Amino acid sequence: MINDKKILFSGMQATGTLTLGNYLGALQNWVTLSDEYECFYSVVDLHSITVRQEPSELRKRARNLLTLYIAAGLDPEKNCIYYQSHVSGHSELAWILNCYTYMGELSRMTQYKDKSKKHADNINAGLFTYPVLMAADILLFQTDVVPVGIDQIQHLEITRDIAQRFNGIYGDVFTIPEAYIGKSGAKVMSLQEPTKKMSKSDENVNASVYLMDDVDTIIRKFKRAVTDSEANIAYRDEQPGIKNLIDIYCGCTKKTPEEAVKDFEGKGYGDLKAAVGETVVSRLKPVQERFNELCSEKSYIDGIIKSNAEKANHYAIKTLRKVQRKVGFPDRAR
Repeated sequence: MINDKKILFSGMQATGTLTLGNYLGALQNWVTLSDEYECFYSVVDLHSITVRQEPSELRKRARNLLTLYIAAGLDPEKNCIYYQSHVSGHSELAWILNCYTYMGELSRMTQYKDKSKKHADNINAGLFTYPVLMAADILLFQTDVVPVGIDQIQHLEITRDIAQRFNGIYGDVFTIPEAYIGKSGAKVMSLQEPTKKMSKSDENVNASVYLMDDVDTIIRKFKRAVTDSEANIAYRDEQPGIKNLIDIYCGCTKKTPEEAVKDFEGKGYGDLKAAVGETVVSRLKPVQERFNELCSEKSYIDGIIKSNAEKANHYAIKTLRKVQRKVGFPDRAR
């Protein structure tokens, strides 16, 4: 704990462009957690290179992502917002934890199987072992809670397994993290395939709403959202397209699904799509405006990158040195 607050860690990859799903499922919830927890929010650029990246684009996207964190409402004075690659403890701890993780555990990871299919020409060792780096990300700060989507529970479970195995050998070294699942917007689905999660990498341009989409684009994407032929606005699994639109509406307005359904009583699908589109536009407008302001404040962002990396390194080194000593590495000269 830091200052009697429990520690929270999360991060996003610096690949693609953030979607509405990333915002409602993660960023929006992160902002509300700042007062309750000591928060570390990383731009996880080390994870990004399991898939080939254009170097200049990766740097640009990493900076844009860090800037979006702040534009979305994360205060860099209250939260530690930093680049994963600027804290060497992530990589150093990951190597040690690799030696306490079993091949069978990693081979069962769903995302490894999925990414192997998508990138059959580049099934590299990093793609296989990245859950260990993810475990290092979390354990490095003695994290108490990790905000996760339902599809990320498997990653937290292997983190807990690794930590418990290490603690079983060397004593009480790592805090065993728990999951924090947001009450709303935990999983936003594709507008074109509502049984599939909204994704940054979807090839269908109408499937995902991006944080920096303009007004006309957002409205058009919702007008084209897949629904069904029932002509009935109800919140139920049998109508995934309608349920997804209601979830998005609730994520933006903080209303319950029951309240949302009442709002559209007696109305048609066209009314629902238009209202959800307008609600999303209204929710994203201040984020977009603040992002554009911050992009022109280069020295301010540079200062945050430097100071937050120093803070993250300060806390990371405490855990790393303890782990190194436990496994038998020689003490360093002072």
